[in-house]
Amino acid sequence: MTTSPIRFGTSGWRAVIADEFTFANVRLAVAAIADHVRSRSQTPTVIVGHDTRFLSEEFARTAAEILRARGVEVLLCDAAAPTPAIAYEILRRRCDGAINFTASHNPAEYHGVKFSGADGGPALPEVTRDIEARIAGLLAHPPEPPASHATSDFERISPREPYLTRLAELVKFDAIRKARLKIVCDPLHGCGAGYLDRALTDHRIPATAIRTDRDVLFDGAGPDVSEANLAPLRTAVLERKAHVGLATDGDADRFGILDDDGFWVSPNHILALLYDYLVETRGWRLPAARSVATTHLLDAVARHHGVTCYQTPVGFKYVGELIQQDKIALGGEESAGLSIRGHVPEKDGILAGLLVAEMIATRRAPLREQLTDLFQRVCAEFWPLRTNLHLPDEVKARTVERLKESFPEYLGHRVAQTDRTDGLKLVFDDGSWILLRLSGTEPLLRLYTEAATAAAAAQLAEQTREWIFAAAKGRHR
Repeated sequence: MTTSPIRFGTSGWRAVIADEFTFANVRLAVAAIADHVRSRSQTPTVIVGHDTRFLSEEFARTAAEILRARGVEVLLCDAAAPTPAIAYEILRRRCDGAINFTASHNPAEYHGVKFSGADGGPALPEVTRDIEARIAGLLAHPPEPPASHATSDFERISPREPYLTRLAELVKFDAIRKARLKIVCDPLHGCGAGYLDRALTDHRIPATAIRTDRDVLFDGAGPDVSEANLAPLRTAVLERKAHVGLATDGDADRFGILDDDGFWVSPNHILALLYDYLVETRGWRLPAARSVATTHLLDAVARHHGVTCYQTPVGFKYVGELIQQDKIALGGEESAGLSIRGHVPEKDGILAGLLVAEMIATRRAPLREQLTDLFQRVCAEFWPLRTNLHLPDEVKARTVERLKESFPEYLGHRVAQTDRTDGLKLVFDDGSWILLRLSGTEPLLRLYTEAATAAAAAQLAEQTREWIFAAAKGRHR
């Protein structure tokens, strides 16, 4: 029996172009999605969008043809569009979902499919399991290539203007304008171009934008908002003496922030700062939500405001459910994703950047100064670190087996709590912690650590890396 190469991870299906991400496999995935939405509605309507990657338009066109052939009405985006803008358009038009061709922050050789349901959020596991089962059923008789590539009869839509209008309801642009902030925007050749910068200039806020052109190789580095990838933004911030640098990844669902001195501010710290700011300025005395891999500083801020913090598995779909239920003021993941109360149940890097600009304008202080103040108010410091481990298959397999064991003590630390929400998380009696889990979007073992100092977090990471390789060779922990 032929096994399908299509597996939906924490944020859709991603694979290398021309390897597993082929037109044949795209037709399979889209046909299964079409059959899924038809099982829930007799006359479904699905938005089809795409990012700026290689072959994005062609994959989107193929999807539109397959959907129409299987009885689904199609609304085809007229240009590359951010994931959060498509999510908002699902809700605004009351569609049955969206298929978005994007590999988000992954390297240029990857492409991907994100399927969002009628609620605007990423598909939940029960939905992706149904789609995968339908793919398996289609393998014996896969859908044929469409007879025609004519797309003039598809209804074309642009989610830009409605989305920008919605941002004006969520962000206090007048505060940014009055503070006369100098802002540099960097969409990393992705979908944020014409959205983040437009949101500012539409409100008469001067903004310099770099890397707005399409480059399917993304400068050879990929559209990830990592510290290393934002070197051009750092140069621009320093040259223009800007107050902040705002970046978005390939599909603009993730954010990257540089302070006025070019310092890359950890997404974990941005989440905590924004949560504290929103509680204070919006009056939302509600819990926060974070993934199991995200900083416990959010918990400390929640306690400071007399509320709690939800923990979820990795994957914004779980945070999005709490947004939909209006249970939280802000939900976020350490991988630079957030959304807020009343907004889409999907990551929004554009909104995140704008809220950071508003926070700087209102508090009249650089981000690092604000972070120091926050540490003082919660009476503790939190320094998180993520390390990506590219392991040989045998080491990875051995590590996965070892993680099933019990750990009353680990590398000289007394384990106060063992958490298997997603991978293995060990919380130590001093509040520091480690988490080991397989990535849902890349062939990596992710290692997360957090401690009271950056040096201590780095030491925990190095000790754990050494433990992994020692364990693989059969040595005792």
